[in-house]
Amino acid sequence: MKILIVDDEELARARLLRMLNTLELGFVREATNANEAIEAIKQEKYDVVFLDINMPQTSGLELGYELKYLDPQIAIIFQTAYEEHALKAFDIGAVGYLVKPYSLEQVKNSIERVKLEQTKEKDLRILSKSGDNYLLLKPQEIHYVKADLSEVMLRTAKGFSYFAQKISDLQKKLEAYNFVRIHRSYLINMDEIKEIETIEQSKLRFTFRNCSDSIESSKDGAKAFREKFSL
Repeated sequence: MKILIVDDEELARARLLRMLNTLELGFVREATNANEAIEAIKQEKYDVVFLDINMPQTSGLELGYELKYLDPQIAIIFQTAYEEHALKAFDIGAVGYLVKPYSLEQVKNSIERVKLEQTKEKDLRILSKSGDNYLLLKPQEIHYVKADLSEVMLRTAKGFSYFAQKISDLQKKLEAYNFVRIHRSYLINMDEIKEIETIEQSKLRFTFRNCSDSIESSKDGAKAFREKFSL
C-alpha cells in the first residue's frame, strides 16, 4: 500500500508516520502543502492520502477535490482538530475523518475501511420490486434501507421498492459501498447525506440530497456512528 501524508505541521506528520510504520502498511511519503501533494500524485499512484484540513493558502478540503480530480480512485482520510468539516469531507468522497488527537486504533480502522472499499464488488446490483415492476439498482442509487418484517424497503430518488432479504444480510453487502447502520431498522448511504443534525437524547437526524425524507438514529446508533467517524 502506498500512502501520502499531507500536513503542514511537522510534529503531526511525524506522529502519524510512527503510527503507519507500526502498522507496517508499506511505502509512505510526506508533503507539507498542496503543491507538494499535487506533484506527488502526478509522479506516482497512491492508495491513500491522509489529508489535514487546516493548512495555509489551500485548505485540505479544496485540495481534496483537486486530488480526486487527478485520481478518482485515491482514498482520502481527512484529519483535523475540528469536527465541523465532517459533512463536507464525506461530500468529497472521503472514507475516513480523524479528529486530532486520534489513536492508533482509529488509524487502523480507517485503513480497514479503505481496504474494504478497494475489495468491494464493483458490479453489485440489487433486484427489487415496485408494484408489478422490477428494478435493477446500483448501491449508489439507494439513499437508505428500511427494515420491513422479513424484507426491506429501498429508498431511491424514484420512491420505494422492496427486496426480499433481511436488513442484517443486506448490511454485509452494502458496507463496502459506504452504508452505515444507524438504527435496527435503518441503513443509510453516507454518500447521499445532505445534513446531519443532533436532536434529543443525542440522537442524530439525517436528511438526503435527492429526497425530502429524514431519518432518525437510535441512541446506540448515534453513539456507534460518532465512534466510527471520530465525531
